Amino acid sequence: MKIINQTSAGGIVFKKIYHLNWLITQHSQHKGWVFPKGLVGDKDSKESMEVAALREVEEEGGVKAKIVNKKPIETHYEYIQTASTKASEVKVKKTVYYFLMQYISGDPKNHDWEMMNTKFVTAEEVKKTLTYKSDLEAFEKILKQL
Repeated sequence: MKIINQTSAGGIVFKKIYHLNWLITQHSQHKGWVFPKGLVGDKDSKESMEVAALREVEEEGGVKAKIVNKKPIETHYEYIQTASTKASEVKVKKTVYYFLMQYISGDPKNHDWEMMNTKFVTAEEVKKTLTYKSDLEAFEKILKQL
């Protein structure tokens, strides 16, 4: 089986109303609840992790944000990319760098086609709603940075 290594960057975005609310997104294909993220350099080969993370938050989350901690949380996971035949399946080893970000402007309803739903929720709801363990672990680490 072929193995591909991928690097993605994204944001764990907070917005202060009366208390902190956090941006989460629901993926259109697999329906999982995640933080906005995407491949680094998929549109510009010289793109930095920070630029990719801000771009993905705007595309998938519909909002502009600023990075408030330049040291990202690093997560790792693997999955099998299915194909028409078992022989053409690919194992993807993914490293994701999440930056702590603060909301600046925009409306989560303005997300792109990759997401079917995007919203700000409380920390408790983030913990109950996230689909993947790696995202939950990243969120716990981000909370410790505050």
